[in-house]
Amino acid sequence: FGKGALNEMASSAWFNVGVFVLFMIFGISFLGAFEITLPASWSNKIDSKSGLNSYSGIFFLALTLVIVSFSCTVPFIGALTVLIAKGSFWAPLVGFFAFSLALSLPFAVFTIFPSLLNNMAKSGDWLNTIKVSLGFIELALALKFFSSADLAYHWGILDREVYLSLWIVIFGLLGLYLLGKLKFHHDNELPKNDYGQPYLSVTRLFFAIASLSFTVYMIPGLWGAPLNGISAWLPEMKTQDFKLAAGNINSSNTATLPTGPQPKKYTDLLESEIPGVNSFFDYDEALAAAKALNKPLMIDFTGHSCANCRKMEREVLNNPEVMQRLQNDFVVVSLYVDDKFQLPENEWTTSKLDGKVLKRMGEKNLDFEVALTNNNAQPYYVFVDTNGKLLTTEGYGYNPSIPGFLAHLDKVKKLFTDKK
Repeated sequence: FGKGALNEMASSAWFNVGVFVLFMIFGISFLGAFEITLPASWSNKIDSKSGLNSYSGIFFLALTLVIVSFSCTVPFIGALTVLIAKGSFWAPLVGFFAFSLALSLPFAVFTIFPSLLNNMAKSGDWLNTIKVSLGFIELALALKFFSSADLAYHWGILDREVYLSLWIVIFGLLGLYLLGKLKFHHDNELPKNDYGQPYLSVTRLFFAIASLSFTVYMIPGLWGAPLNGISAWLPEMKTQDFKLAAGNINSSNTATLPTGPQPKKYTDLLESEIPGVNSFFDYDEALAAAKALNKPLMIDFTGHSCANCRKMEREVLNNPEVMQRLQNDFVVVSLYVDDKFQLPENEWTTSKLDGKVLKRMGEKNLDFEVALTNNNAQPYYVFVDTNGKLLTTEGYGYNPSIPGFLAHLDKVKKLFTDKK
């Protein structure tokens, strides 16, 4: 479907808003508002063919299990298939393996040890607790997809502090639910102890502690704390309206003050995610600055919906030593490959790869990345000289190693110096 098909789908408003609605439906279903079920006639018809005298019978027995458990499993499977559609590999692979293992393992164990059936835990309140907890998590995940569209199209609806506020409320309510302080219509009372008093199991208490601790961890983010542990899931820092530490960068520990040519194009839409580093957002403007300053140009191919890009920015590019090297020794340009901003007609170009007219900023940047590097991954950092020629064909992809990135910067700087 072309070089940018997956990227286009993963960043499109229709896809992300559609998945947001889908996850909201799944989450609300898990919370008990309604149940997603298939017609009973389907399971009855399939069950009639599920004899164990043939491989086909075993197949229909398994298919019956899938159909009758549809209401519980479809939100989980739906989430994994969405990750596949977005180009993810390991997360859905691990997820589907865990899903299949969870379904098959009880049958294998009880076949080998049939006496264990007498001690098997019965479905009940504990299973409902898991289902409701997953409902809260589905609601939180839904916001990530809406945020991807919000960033790519510059709607400005789900800024970082709004996003964090919603997550704080969701996981705070999850903690209260696990403590038994919040109940839904299908919840029973907590179990009774030997004295007839409701009590909280230790397992449930520890999950409540985890949820409430996560809630407390996120609160400083409302004032601009980086929250590196979940930075991949959060909107870009530039959407934060209030940063308590804004402008409080120690130049002796980080970068020197920006000098020379300043970025102008698209600065009303975009903002550097690297504090203290003067990032450009247009390649031609950045290359002109690199020539004027006689410095190599680092091209940061990134994306609004790219989780790994956020992790690299927060964990590597925000490191003081990395920032100092970038500001002092390089010119930096961040090219968003999924941005939906429509360029002025005089900036439209025709792709040399497929002949398509490129009207949006993101598709123009993606086409440039593929033409320059034969790669369409993000994040991807490549370095060119003042004439736009690659200093090394070896780009730097997702690798959150500060020493590794610093070593790559030193290598590129030496190549540029030797070339001069």
